[in-house]
Amino acid sequence: MQPTFHIETARLTMREFTRADAAYMLRQLNEPSFIENIADRGVRTLAQAERYLENGPIASYQLNGFGFWAVVEKNAGCVIGMCGLVKRPNLAYADLGYAFLPEFTGQGYALEAGCACTLAAHRDFALPRLLAIVNPSNTASRRLLEKLGFAFDRMQAVYDKEPELCVYRLELEENPAC
Repeated sequence: MQPTFHIETARLTMREFTRADAAYMLRQLNEPSFIENIADRGVRTLAQAERYLENGPIASYQLNGFGFWAVVEKNAGCVIGMCGLVKRPNLAYADLGYAFLPEFTGQGYALEAGCACTLAAHRDFALPRLLAIVNPSNTASRRLLEKLGFAFDRMQAVYDKEPELCVYRLELEENPAC
């Protein structure tokens, strides 16, 4: 299946993931920073990464029209991260999520991709608000969310038997773009 939705920014193209992105996903999910700040998804092989893509982002496109998108750096032409909209069963609204390979952090890519996603949430998916969840100790992501216009809303355990996370909120009708 060919990707259908995409977003262009000055330096990035964001497109739907396909099974062909399994090598990127395998690496991203096993980065120490991903495991520390997000979770260990237990994905250790290319076949598991393909299943993760099929059951996660690809299934979300079909169910919600959106999901995590592959973030491709235009000049290099390679996937450098993921950013997108996720509808979790335990949250009332979709949330913005992102992760980038370590060599592409600190260069403004997450801000650029996050801004494009918030605009798409409002313009393309008519979402009235977005949430974002972040580990309380992840100060870099908390600062990024604030740059994107999100405000701290509350602490909440998003999944049973897991610690509370910071929940941020962005009213898109009041602040549709960065």
